[in-house]
Amino acid sequence: MSKKVKEQSSLNQIKTSTNVLFNIIFLLLGLMCIFPLLFVFSISITSEEALRSGTYQIIPQQLSNAAYMFLWNERGTILRAFCMSVLVTVVGTVITIILTTSMGYVASRRNFKLKKLYTWIIFIPMVFNGGMLASYVVVNNILNLRNTIWALILPLACSSFSVTICRTFFRITVPDALIEAAKIDGAGQFRIWSNIVLPISKPVMATIGMFAAFGYWNDWFQASLYIQDKNLQTLQSLLNNIQKNIEYIANNPYGGLSLQQYKMGMPTESVRMAIAIIIIVPIACTYPFFQKYFISGLTIGGVKE
Repeated sequence: MSKKVKEQSSLNQIKTSTNVLFNIIFLLLGLMCIFPLLFVFSISITSEEALRSGTYQIIPQQLSNAAYMFLWNERGTILRAFCMSVLVTVVGTVITIILTTSMGYVASRRNFKLKKLYTWIIFIPMVFNGGMLASYVVVNNILNLRNTIWALILPLACSSFSVTICRTFFRITVPDALIEAAKIDGAGQFRIWSNIVLPISKPVMATIGMFAAFGYWNDWFQASLYIQDKNLQTLQSLLNNIQKNIEYIANNPYGGLSLQQYKMGMPTESVRMAIAIIIIVPIACTYPFFQKYFISGLTIGGVKE
């Protein structure tokens, strides 16, 4: 018996050479992910004269903070847009988690009478989409959400893919015996969901929360469609407008003398890279705090009953 165990353990062991090879591969993949960010940051602190010569290097030839000073001069507007992005991301993520987990819990119960209909309602949006025009009519004309914060939150509040992840997690993790025991004790469905299901669902909540937070933070399209009020502009929408204006000034040869003088004294390429850094860094700093739950939530679908 011990001989068989030793043979099985030897088969399951990874050779030292294989382990070293895997570490090298993962190290190279990690560098491939980090290098573009370092390259973008390097361009953002390079002088515009060096960039005009066409030399893009990981180590800047001429250091310059002109791009960040250009954005610093707009700090009041950028800070207001940053606070709006944080508000939209936090509120939208909370609403997404509530809607997604509740829908996933209902769809995961085997004794739910409308389970098949509910499953089709979740599945159809994953295959068919009403299109941008239908969404615009619903949000703008029917719900009248134009120039409100809800136009930035509600269109992205629920995803069929996230509901499917929650349904799989609840079906595997939450046994029917636990639900029946709670019912015997007199608990209703809402109390079961809030007091029993959610406390043991941190991995899937972190996973859905990360997906939602990334989606809300990086979204600029909803603001471009529904927001004209400058006080409701998000950071991504504002920086996208700044970049468009920079491109217009840089590419407009008929803008007049004052416009051309402003163009020559204004950083263009470095500002674009600085905008990318400002958008990436805040949301990237939040990922390590959710990494453990995020990985376990993604791998839960591979566990069999």
